[in-house]
Amino acid sequence: MPRLRACFAAGAALAIAAAAPAFAASLQAPFPPPAKPALVRIADKVMPEIPPLDTPAEGAATDTGTDQTNPDDPAVATPAASDLPIPVVEYDFSKLPPPVKRMRDQILEAAATGDIEKLRPVIAANGEEPQFSFNDIDDPIAYLKSLSGDPEGREILAILTEVLDAGYVHADEGTPDEIYIWPYFARYPVDKLTPPQLVELFKLIYAGDFEDMKADGTYLFYRVGITPKGVWKYFVAGD
Repeated sequence: MPRLRACFAAGAALAIAAAAPAFAASLQAPFPPPAKPALVRIADKVMPEIPPLDTPAEGAATDTGTDQTNPDDPAVATPAASDLPIPVVEYDFSKLPPPVKRMRDQILEAAATGDIEKLRPVIAANGEEPQFSFNDIDDPIAYLKSLSGDPEGREILAILTEVLDAGYVHADEGTPDEIYIWPYFARYPVDKLTPPQLVELFKLIYAGDFEDMKADGTYLFYRVGITPKGVWKYFVAGD
């Protein structure tokens, strides 16, 4: 065993002696320089435009101290139904100006006959054809018949009568658009109707129709308009 350890020791000494010159040479050689990171030119990248400090970012709210509302925006120009003033409702037809009362009476007399053709001379004497539709029509009597649930047009005559028997409002006083409107619901905020007024309304429409009107924010059934000079302007349904 002592002889074997002596052989191992001699071999190790020879290996160290042989490797010493190479190790010494490596200590004298300079280390290679570290690799440089790849450079990226800013000009080659698309950088987002940065607004100046005094310019708000797109979509940010601004406060300039002035009203920025666009008056031409229909959502702004048209007040909500709940913002409309409460009009004075009238039921006394004797308060109507004579020309208005006369036209109302003529329409009711024609409707009471049950013959829709009796409206034709009333329309002809009106001086202008009342508006019965938001589209162009050829024959007003034929069109009114088409709106009726029966072929003779008696249902639409009944609706016309019920509308003119309801309370009314004197609207747009002192303007070129001054007019008397039946029923008053056409200018009354639907969300402010009282229980007695709802009973009046349900003489004209069903409760389900009223739910639609609440969702839309306005009265949508038939209405009649007559000017202070007694001109029958319209009998239409819708907004």
